[in-house]
Amino acid sequence: MTAEAAETGTPAHGPARWVRTRLLASPSAALLMAALAFVTVFLAAAFPRVADRGADTAFQDFVSRRGVNQSSLLVTSKTQNGDNAPVLDRVQEHLTGMVGRRLTVSRTGQVYGTRALTDHGMANPEYVRFAEKHTDPTLGLLYLHDLASRATLTDGTWPTPGDGSGPLPIVISKQAAESIHIKLGDVIDNGVEGSGRKRTTVVVGLYQVNDPRDPAWEDLGCPARACLRTDPEHEHWATSGFVDGASLPALARWGSVAEDFWRLPVDTASLHADRLDGLRATVTSFLTGRDATALADETGRRDLHATSNLPEVLTRADERYRASLPLSTIGPAGVAGVAAVVLFLAAALTTDRRAAEIRLLRARGGSLAGVLRRLIGEGAVTVLPAAALGTALALVLLPTPRWGQPVLAALVAALTAVLAFPARAALLWARPRAAGNRRRLVGELTVLAVTAAAVAEVRRRGVGTGTGLDPLLIAAPLLLAVLGGLLLARTEPVVVRWLAALAGRGRGLIGFLGLARAARDSSGHRKPSVLPLLALLIAVTTTGFGATVLDTVDHVRTRAARITTGGDLGVSVPNYTTLTEPFTQAAGALPGVRASTAVWVEPQARILGADQTYTEAYLVMVVDPAAYAEIARTLGAGEFDAAKLATPPGGGRDTPVPALVSSGFAKRLTTGASQVRTPSGNDLHLTVAAAVGATPALPDPGKPFVVVPAAAAWERLPDAKRVNKWFAVGDTDPEAVRTALRDNGGVQPVGLAKMIADDAAAVGKDTHDLPAGYIVHSSRETAAALGDDPLQHAAGRLFWYAAAAGAGYALLAVLLTLFRAAPDRTALLARLRTMGLRPRQGLALIVTEALPQTLAAAVGGGLVAVAAVALLGGAFDISTLVGAKVGDAITPVLLPVLLPTAGLALLVALGVVAETLVAGRRQIATELRAGEQA
Repeated sequence: MTAEAAETGTPAHGPARWVRTRLLASPSAALLMAALAFVTVFLAAAFPRVADRGADTAFQDFVSRRGVNQSSLLVTSKTQNGDNAPVLDRVQEHLTGMVGRRLTVSRTGQVYGTRALTDHGMANPEYVRFAEKHTDPTLGLLYLHDLASRATLTDGTWPTPGDGSGPLPIVISKQAAESIHIKLGDVIDNGVEGSGRKRTTVVVGLYQVNDPRDPAWEDLGCPARACLRTDPEHEHWATSGFVDGASLPALARWGSVAEDFWRLPVDTASLHADRLDGLRATVTSFLTGRDATALADETGRRDLHATSNLPEVLTRADERYRASLPLSTIGPAGVAGVAAVVLFLAAALTTDRRAAEIRLLRARGGSLAGVLRRLIGEGAVTVLPAAALGTALALVLLPTPRWGQPVLAALVAALTAVLAFPARAALLWARPRAAGNRRRLVGELTVLAVTAAAVAEVRRRGVGTGTGLDPLLIAAPLLLAVLGGLLLARTEPVVVRWLAALAGRGRGLIGFLGLARAARDSSGHRKPSVLPLLALLIAVTTTGFGATVLDTVDHVRTRAARITTGGDLGVSVPNYTTLTEPFTQAAGALPGVRASTAVWVEPQARILGADQTYTEAYLVMVVDPAAYAEIARTLGAGEFDAAKLATPPGGGRDTPVPALVSSGFAKRLTTGASQVRTPSGNDLHLTVAAAVGATPALPDPGKPFVVVPAAAAWERLPDAKRVNKWFAVGDTDPEAVRTALRDNGGVQPVGLAKMIADDAAAVGKDTHDLPAGYIVHSSRETAAALGDDPLQHAAGRLFWYAAAAGAGYALLAVLLTLFRAAPDRTALLARLRTMGLRPRQGLALIVTEALPQTLAAAVGGGLVAVAAVALLGGAFDISTLVGAKVGDAITPVLLPVLLPTAGLALLVALGVVAETLVAGRRQIATELRAGEQA
């Protein structure tokens, strides 16, 4: 307060009173600006939070799916003579204390104890063996801390300490005892120690595991049941037993050598994508760095060391995250561009409305700095509370540990909202320059040069290598949209004026007047603003580009699943059996099957070429070459003409059979006669009918292959008349194929096959009541498995959020443009109303005025999106979003661009109509009553 003001008691007039007066003079404008700032800042803070949450969820899911062993530190040390349960407990306390200070250790799956490193057979003659193998069942022994909390004793007692003078007391699973025929009290003969002393154990108790799927049981052998070991020529049962914590020296003698172990799983819920590098460095330090030495010193065990697969898992997770960044960032970047355009449009609208007031302030002696301070103060009072509320709401609704990037984005958005109006107002006092068109041309050429350089650099680099977020790759589509907007701003008025001239030749007034107003030029009127065009173009371009990416991902994933399956459906059985003819007929007759064929794939054939050398290859015998050709055509893998595999009837054993040969091997066979030899020693003479790069039966062969018609091959090789695979294309339920296989395949599991199936069911594998090795593949199920990835879902979800936000801002840009021209348009409509213009004609006039810009932006944006895909699609690696390694590039597709383009154009048109119906009539009525009010 000044001295004069103090003496008179009159308060000083400062910026605060002026700001308050201005806000009270136009509260609706202030509220609308606050609402726009709130939404913009909220989205600016929300999008990074959504991206962080999606990345964290995907990261945690990726690590947790690898299992507790892959996400744990496994600390081991050789069992010492003085080791017992209390000693292991003390080491556990030291380890969890030291590791827990650097990593969050999960209690789930955390176990420690001692295990014998050598399993031994159980030679008791009454135990179950496979008659044809006579291999003894095997036993592994462990001590596990707190076993009683994870298993329930069903018979006998828990083991007691063993003194080494007699059999070692153990407990085993009751299920294992029933499978192997072990009885309570059995003294098990485990062979002979190195000293010649018998190695024995005695079963003092039987238990049942409380939860067989508890992560604590991972990598502890077979504690819950008897496991079937199917090693070639050595099929046998195996199980694990447990000893008392005071029997560790005896356990070491029994197993020849034993080790103490402590498994410390990292809590996957504590993992965050942005801290991945630090986590990897911490884990590496515990494995081979300073922390590894500290662990050994703290526990007093010099041989103590840690191992973990977590660094490899983290590296793979990091590669996936970085590969997904470009695809998940383009949508939010487009929203940021559209939002900036809308803020500048709002600033231009406010400047037009208050231009006379601002010039009057300057004319009455207000300094440039003083006026700008007042405008900034006005904007701050309006925007900053709304920005603070939007930021806080985003932080509360979308909780993540990281807040720096969202707050920074919110701050940038808030500053843009505050400074846009003062910056636009400052242009009112800029000295006009005569060479405006020249400056505009220079600016447009600069944008063209920058865009061309960015696109050329992106294309030169090729497919990204997963190095993370590439700003140039993100900026290139936006630069193309800006360039398209500038080009459209040049061409649209010319085209609209031409259309207006055509409409002027007709009898109607509405079309001509609307088009003429849409094409106003510098002859006394404003030019059509380039900002609405930019907003619409950026929104359409980014939406069309992203929709094309997601559409390509879906199609590539489906194709990858089909190629992996060998069609839409595939059945495979072990080589020692064959698919029956009733099954192939029943499966081929299922509803939806378009083409199907049975196939025999021999993986151990050898081809004798013209150079008299044998090459290992696959021999594929196809029962129905025509159906196989249709399958190959549907998959786009090794297409061929079925007539090339046609074989004339008759012919002797040495008559060559037409064959499709892998393209890399065909040259060696076309120079002379060739033949293929089966494992049974029979030869099949070949003639090369065609060379193909792939074949449906072998999605990833890895070595040469030969495809021959089965009928001709079986005539020459009668002992090879069997099939082990079946392929089909068509929309058919895979469960129907499984039912046909069960009903017509004669495949009810018995003997060893039933044991294998039961063992698979025991570990949670769904065999669908089929024997081991009988598998029904479905491209539908394979595609669903490939797409079951939170990282893919997060990227798609973020894009559609961005597309919705971009469409909203594009609509707002058009509405702001209508508001900007509302006074002139309202006055014109009022004058025309006095001349007999009907309300419906007034609506048509407004729509005609707004429609050219909307349609031009929609069509132009669609074209720019197609151009962006064509120019930049090859630089994106979509393998992460597909779920499999693929080499497909993103190519232009009409429908994914057309749908969002048409949808956005329709949304904008409906918004224009709604604005006209709601606000237009009231404004016209007010204009018509202006004389009465005067």
